[in-house]
Amino acid sequence: MELQILNNKGEKAGSVKLSEAFESIKGSPALLHEVVTAYLANQRSGTHSTKTRAEVSGGGIKPWKQKGTGRARSGSTRSPLWRKGGVIFGPKPRDYRQDLPKKKKQLAFKMAFKKLLDDSRVQIVEPIDLKEPKTKLMASVYGKWQAPSDSLFVVEKLEPKLVRAGRNISNVHLRDAESLNTYDCLRARKVFLTPAALKLLESRVRVVKEN
Repeated sequence: MELQILNNKGEKAGSVKLSEAFESIKGSPALLHEVVTAYLANQRSGTHSTKTRAEVSGGGIKPWKQKGTGRARSGSTRSPLWRKGGVIFGPKPRDYRQDLPKKKKQLAFKMAFKKLLDDSRVQIVEPIDLKEPKTKLMASVYGKWQAPSDSLFVVEKLEPKLVRAGRNISNVHLRDAESLNTYDCLRARKVFLTPAALKLLESRVRVVKEN
């Protein structure tokens, strides 16, 4: 498979041939679901917290006597039935982390990236040459590439000048080749890769061995 290379002007500037590492591989869709579910779970901080009736302030005195008032019995103003009372079975801090074998994550990444290639959602581009970290300059290059929303621009290494110029562009997100993951590949409408980033991805995919 060969892919065309676009320069910063949106013009064809050659082609690149993909290595055998991107050949088709058999895998279960359930594996992709498992890996993506674990990835999203690991993004949760788990810091949510509510207070029970034992943790809210106040409520130390009985609101009224037990009998003789005609009202329902009550022992504390911080009962969950009361306004500003405690919360019944509310969320507490917890760890949502899910650990998966390394081989599962590697295989799922190769399957997801192969899906990008099969759907023609990968475009090889030349690195963006920025003389100064201006968002306007980087956005103009994206426009010439006709980058749709929810796209990824994957480079070999994130440079401060590039990050500063692209952080305010909402439709295209920056990634380096090492941090690109299965979820990114499945979610992105299009992925723009530099030749150097493609070589790094080839090395990542090459370590996956089919069982």
